[in-house]
Formats: sequence, C-alpha cells, structure tokens
Amino acid sequence: MAKLKPGDKAPDFTLPASGGKIVSLKDYLGTKKVVLYFYPKDDTPGCTVEACGFRDAAKPLAQVDAVVLGVSADNVASHDRFTAKFGLPFLLVSDVDKKMCGDYGVIAEKSMFGKKYLGIMRSTFIIDKQGKVAKIFEKVSPQGHDQEVLEALRSL
Repeated sequence: MAKLKPGDKAPDFTLPASGGKIVSLKDYLGTKKVVLYFYPKDDTPGCTVEACGFRDAAKPLAQVDAVVLGVSADNVASHDRFTAKFGLPFLLVSDVDKKMCGDYGVIAEKSMFGKKYLGIMRSTFIIDKQGKVAKIFEKVSPQGHDQEVLEALRSL
C-alpha cells in the first residue's frame, strides 16, 4: 500500500482487542476522533511509558472527543496482562498477522544487536470523525507523546 498522508481515508479494520472485545474503525465514525497508536511490544520500557502517558491523559483526551486505541502484534492475552498491570483505560488491538500494521505502513526494517528484522515502527495516526487521516506522527518518542497528540487534537 502507498504511504498514508493527511486527508487519506483511513484503512478500516476489525480485530480482537483487550477485554475480549472486537474493535473496528467504523465503530467510531461520526462520533469520535481516533488516536491510533502503533507500538512494538507490550510491557517493554518505551511502550510502557507511551501507554501510561495516554492513560494519564485519558480525561483531557475524552474532553476533545477522542478515543485511544493501541496496536501491536501481541496477542489478546498479552494485551490483557499489560492493561491490568498498568490500569490502561483504552483498548489494545491485537494485529498478530500484522495486516493492519501493513495497511497503515508502519512495518519497517529495524536492527537490534546487529541483526536486521521487520518490526513495527512507533507511529500515531489521528483519524477524524469522518474516517480521514488528520495527522500522522512518525518515529515517535514515547515520553510526552500524549501531550503532543492532545495539542494536535485541540488544533483540529
């Protein structure tokens, strides 16, 4: 798929999520802005910082009509443990086959200990109530990202 850009229609998805839920983008069309954040792995240092930032910003995010959905390739059981451990008030979407990650263009070559592999790049998409991509954050730094997203939502 070609790289998404602001103004593009956001790819729809229907996937399992934490808490035994099934979530689709269309569930929020017309009612909420969606903060769709992609992260590499549950319960790792950077991913925990990012998730807890969104947790702590839950009230101001709700005040701007936004819902947060975290997405990784972890399974639902892993998401449930991560959610319980850190009291996350939003759904974590399980994209085990990485199809959704591919649709959003967040799979890229990474390197760890000199070994190259394909992994999820930390990225965030703000999707407006009409289902269009309003803003894209690439190469996200977990610390303070929630505030960056909140500012962007307020300016939409």
